[in-house]
Amino acid sequence: MIRLPKHGSLVAALAGVAFLACVKGEQTSRSADSTARNLTLAPTESTAAMKDVPAAAKEPAKAAPEKATPVKKPAPPKPAAPAPLTLAAGSRVPLAASDTITTRTAKAGDAFSATVSQDVKDPSGRVVIPAGASVSGTIAAAEPAPNPNSTGRIELSVTSVSVRGASYAIDASVVAQDTVMKGRGVTKADVAKVGGGAVAGAIVGKLLGKNTKGALIGGAVGAAAGAAAARASRDIDVVIPKGAAITIKLNKPLTVKHA
Repeated sequence: MIRLPKHGSLVAALAGVAFLACVKGEQTSRSADSTARNLTLAPTESTAAMKDVPAAAKEPAKAAPEKATPVKKPAPPKPAAPAPLTLAAGSRVPLAASDTITTRTAKAGDAFSATVSQDVKDPSGRVVIPAGASVSGTIAAAEPAPNPNSTGRIELSVTSVSVRGASYAIDASVVAQDTVMKGRGVTKADVAKVGGGAVAGAIVGKLLGKNTKGALIGGAVGAAAGAAAARASRDIDVVIPKGAAITIKLNKPLTVKHA
């Protein structure tokens, strides 16, 4: 019986604690609701106030300038290749001998050279072979005149011409050349041609004079006659002096490149 009152007091105490907890929880809930309501209303008022000021108009974004596409200039046309330079067959080329050529020393097969003495042009006026170009060739024949009454000969054959540093074969003939005749004087060979003149004169003198004096006179006369004969039979050289004019004529067309 003593335990029952104690048990009733404990129940009453627990009920009181539960009541207080409920009251406190309600107060806490009301306070939270009030705070939430205040937080909710504040942005609405703020938004309403901001709506009173018109928002600044945004400027349209400037379009970026378009890059101009570079225009490619058309490449200039390539110049047409110039036509080759050509001299027709029959064209004449004036030359000047580079060195003296003489039958006294020259022989067939020896080389010679000459220089073009003036520009050689095609029909349109373009220079095909300029003055100063070199012409090469060989001596075809070199024969002195056996005596003053005969003629010797020098024959030349051209083989190539050098134009602007390039060499071209050439088919041409020499149609004119300046030459001079030059006597060699009486040589041993000339005396040998008439060497018997003095001997013959001595024999004639001895027969005519019947003595030594006659032989001497005859010998002198024979020697004089032999010398005269030697002079008359001496060799005469054909000479083309240095710088002498030589003219060649093309047998076939000649084509050379531009400079």
